[in-house]
Amino acid sequence: MNINIHRQTNVAIPRRGAIRRRDLLRALPLAAGIAGGLTWTDLVTAHAADLRQRGMAVILLWMQGGPSQFETFSPKPDHANGGETKAIPTAVPGIEIAEHLPELAGAMKDLCLIRSMNSKEGSHPRATYLMHTGYLPTASVKYPTLGSIVASELGQPASQLPSFVRIGNGRLGDGAGLLGVDFDPFLLQSAERLPDNTSITTREERYKRRLGLLGQIESSYAAAGGKQEVENHRKVYQQASKMILSPKMDAFEIDKEPQKVRDAYGSGSFASGCLMARRLIEAGVTFVEVQAGNWDTHDDNFSRSKNLCGQIDKPFAALVNDLKSRGMLERTLVVWMGEFGRTPKINPRGGRDHYPRAFNVALAGAGVKGGQVIGKTDAGGTNVKDRPVGVADLLRTICHTLKIDPDKENMSSIGRPIKLVDGGEVVSEVLG
Repeated sequence: MNINIHRQTNVAIPRRGAIRRRDLLRALPLAAGIAGGLTWTDLVTAHAADLRQRGMAVILLWMQGGPSQFETFSPKPDHANGGETKAIPTAVPGIEIAEHLPELAGAMKDLCLIRSMNSKEGSHPRATYLMHTGYLPTASVKYPTLGSIVASELGQPASQLPSFVRIGNGRLGDGAGLLGVDFDPFLLQSAERLPDNTSITTREERYKRRLGLLGQIESSYAAAGGKQEVENHRKVYQQASKMILSPKMDAFEIDKEPQKVRDAYGSGSFASGCLMARRLIEAGVTFVEVQAGNWDTHDDNFSRSKNLCGQIDKPFAALVNDLKSRGMLERTLVVWMGEFGRTPKINPRGGRDHYPRAFNVALAGAGVKGGQVIGKTDAGGTNVKDRPVGVADLLRTICHTLKIDPDKENMSSIGRPIKLVDGGEVVSEVLG
């Protein structure tokens, strides 16, 4: 099992500004009857419990490399910039998407498309970090990724499975950061096999004795000045041990799904990831990220995008439909996004280059109003023409959808309070 232990960990400390007046009013009924009146800790605890009782979850479909908006959700068939990609009608009259996404066209009534996303960051590593955290990387502060934020706010502490699972070959370079190792992602290279090193090779009783011996060794190291490292190490190993001994481990076994369900998702690593994501959410995991790529189509954009759309179209649509049929879509937010879009003009190699000025995000579930498009670009897709949406706007909207306070602050290692989302406004149209 791949386990990263950060040398410095700072426990999230809610500040008094983290709970707004409306949250205070919501928490009061929960705390009614407490003898001796209410303390601030009571209110914070009640608010956190209220969030967790909602059972909300998130599935992030991450399109590594930056998908072309023209070949996915914003085709421009009547303009030279649109190239050879045609548009097809969807289940919602008046909304068209690229021809290579027929299954998603059929699921359009449940999808909300934001066609006016924009940022100023066109570098893969920095844009990836920005889209996941809302911040650009710095040497002094390790900002938490969206999955870690959601896990810390909504995850079930008693869960036998990790609150945050990331499925894919790429390491995004971001994790829980200042929130601590408790909320780092559990990394799974592929959904087509069980997680590595999660089967005990001896009797359970003997395995537990070995953990006891490990604890004795760690105690000596802690006494010699390594208390923080030992504490982090123990947290990770305790969580890992609880997981591999749990009967809920079968959530990782997609082979147990009926063949009819597996056929609905299709084949390939992304299809397996989407199916596993549904199984994990059903088993109590709070946040699952599934990666697909490489969308970095600097050359041969049209054939490569067609192939990539073929990999995600059926699984994405099946995931939404599956969640809906099981009554899970109302409490599961599905987010489809990448780090940026691609250039309107086609380069000499038949490709599209990095373009953060205008790109797409798709949302579904958790109260999101489907069957709509928010924002638009001009005729050539060069500039956002209506309802621009920035990264902070998107992340604030996601928090709002999940009833997480985006202005909550956590303390960094340098004593600086860090908001979950810095700035931005809720895109109110998302919820209708």
